[in-house]
Amino acid sequence: MKTIGIILLLMTTLGYARDRIDSARYETHKNFAGKDHEYLVVDASKIDHPRDIAAYHPLWHTKPIRQDTTNTCWCFCTTSFLESELHRLGRGDIELSRMFTVYWEYVEKVRRFVREKGESLVGEGSQPNAVIDRMKQYGAVPASAYTGLLEGQTVHNHRVMHGEISTYLDYVKKNCIWQEEQVIANVRMIMNRHMGRPPETITVDGAVMTPNEYMEKILRLPLDNYVSVMSFIKPDFWTMGAYDVPDNWWHSREYYNVPLDDFYTGLKNAIKKGYSLVIAGDTSEPGKYGWRDLGVIPSFDIPSSNINQDSREFRFYNKTSTDDHGMHLIGYKRFKGQDWFLIKDSASSAWKGDFDGYHFFHQDYIRLKILTFMTHRDAIADLLTKLIKE
Repeated sequence: MKTIGIILLLMTTLGYARDRIDSARYETHKNFAGKDHEYLVVDASKIDHPRDIAAYHPLWHTKPIRQDTTNTCWCFCTTSFLESELHRLGRGDIELSRMFTVYWEYVEKVRRFVREKGESLVGEGSQPNAVIDRMKQYGAVPASAYTGLLEGQTVHNHRVMHGEISTYLDYVKKNCIWQEEQVIANVRMIMNRHMGRPPETITVDGAVMTPNEYMEKILRLPLDNYVSVMSFIKPDFWTMGAYDVPDNWWHSREYYNVPLDDFYTGLKNAIKKGYSLVIAGDTSEPGKYGWRDLGVIPSFDIPSSNINQDSREFRFYNKTSTDDHGMHLIGYKRFKGQDWFLIKDSASSAWKGDFDGYHFFHQDYIRLKILTFMTHRDAIADLLTKLIKE
């Protein structure tokens, strides 16, 4: 018994010895409003990781662009993903309009708001699978056909527009104005003033077509083949259910729920097989360090060896892991026995470091803080087969 105890002690000691020991510090940087703000961050100077983008063998992707003053990361990352899919499928190198999708997403949010008598969220946020739904419904257009910017504008800012929409919908709810088409028309008037009216037709290689025809004839994206995966202790593993966050405003239940090890393995195998992914999760962390393009889980948060299904669930339960942000995962590198991932990001934090529009995420960050991913079903065929069997 004494020998067994010594072996177990050694195993435990060696397990913790593999954990990196990090330190925290305060740094002052400009915040989103341009004012000095003190941030608690991880001391990244001792974290060794591959800092050459080419080392990650990135999949083809369009150039990173900023989402500016909008909370529309869900559309930026998913559109980027679909652009990479167009390239992978041999459809061409095409940049699509993000704001065309954002515009029609607002319309559908307002439609549900009216039908639910004001009991449905109309915010700036949403989910990656909403982009799929809007493209099925309204089609798509090239980025050049609809920028969502008025003449003379160069950056997006939706604060005033969203404020006007919210004020109007408060009035609608207070006065029980449940005429669906009237309310939608009024909200569209607000959006048209701030974003411009989206095109009803576009011209491609001399041919005039609607956005739906552009989707069907030119893009031909297999929209039904993109699937979303999450990892929580409820609903039951190997079933489908709702992602329980506010930005899943229509309460979609189209999420496959799998154990964390399968979630992580599926994600990693997908990128290794040449499929990119949309990832979404928590980014308001000391280890999400934009000034070094870095995403890690510091040991003062939780040791690497303690990251598991329960520690992940606990953080989601107490809201220290929240559905903050969506990004596009485009590359992978095995480095000194650890997994590192290349992330394309539209948020301002991705322009603070040396590589504009990119982050390097450690495996622990994916396992603890990335809550969902979306990819082509062929990328996770093994997972889906197991789901069917279970």
